[in-house]
Amino acid sequence: MKVELNINGATHTTEVETRTTLLDCIRDNLALTGAHTGCEHGVCGACTVLIDGEPARSCLMFACQADGYEITTIEALAPAPGELGIIQDAFCEMHGMQCGYCTPAMILTAHALLKRNAAPTREDIVDAISGNICRCTGYGQIVESIELAAQRMRGTNEAVP
Repeated sequence: MKVELNINGATHTTEVETRTTLLDCIRDNLALTGAHTGCEHGVCGACTVLIDGEPARSCLMFACQADGYEITTIEALAPAPGELGIIQDAFCEMHGMQCGYCTPAMILTAHALLKRNAAPTREDIVDAISGNICRCTGYGQIVESIELAAQRMRGTNEAVP
């Protein structure tokens, strides 16, 4: 079946089987590999993308169901090729990643949080990332990364794009 997907502000038309997940379509058909395959049951969060600005598990949605939604992947968050956005930079500075497997999903989740709440509490951050599993960091540095990103965005008076 032919699907037309709005991903990162561009329309992509591709052929998929009706059983193809959004995750597989994004990775295999469109070569956007920032969303990772993890548990394939919606538990780990490694496949998180934003659908209409909200974090969603792309392994739980069929590509043919995504028609009409605005989908954002980690590839859209860099201001320019080779540059890091504020959230990405904060993750690097605060060591909010170890192996990096969960990092794109954590950054997208943080992006969605900071878009709706420019000054989240530590509890808000913990709640927002609670659906994403990280086996490396113990979450402390991830929370600190999001706190730093929020602080920097407020200090520069820069909204989350």
